[in-house]
Amino acid sequence: QVRVVESGGGLVQTGESLRLSCAASGSVIFSNSAVGWHRRAPGKQRDFVASIISGGNTNYVDSVKGRFTISRDNANKTVYLQMNNLKPEDSGVYYCNLRLGPTNIWGQGTQVTVSS
Repeated sequence: QVRVVESGGGLVQTGESLRLSCAASGSVIFSNSAVGWHRRAPGKQRDFVASIISGGNTNYVDSVKGRFTISRDNANKTVYLQMNNLKPEDSGVYYCNLRLGPTNIWGQGTQVTVSS
């Protein structure tokens, strides 16, 4: 069974940084997968933040461009989201999503809170 587990969230102040991790386990050719990060702010729907595909191409929502960087370590089946210069509007639960063929897996999320 394929699983992804997020970690690295926490409470920080405006301007600080966090690095989120999304670790995959189970029978999956991780290097072929597309992995995305999504955020659910309080009272809002879950929105796309960033993604990385098997070839390493990345995509970001406009609000995080220049501040967030997504990367992957295929040997360790992990995707990272480096978040710099955090703002209060970045707060929310961050979810990792792994997609490969018919596999579409979501993690339980990790909370990020940015205080002003």
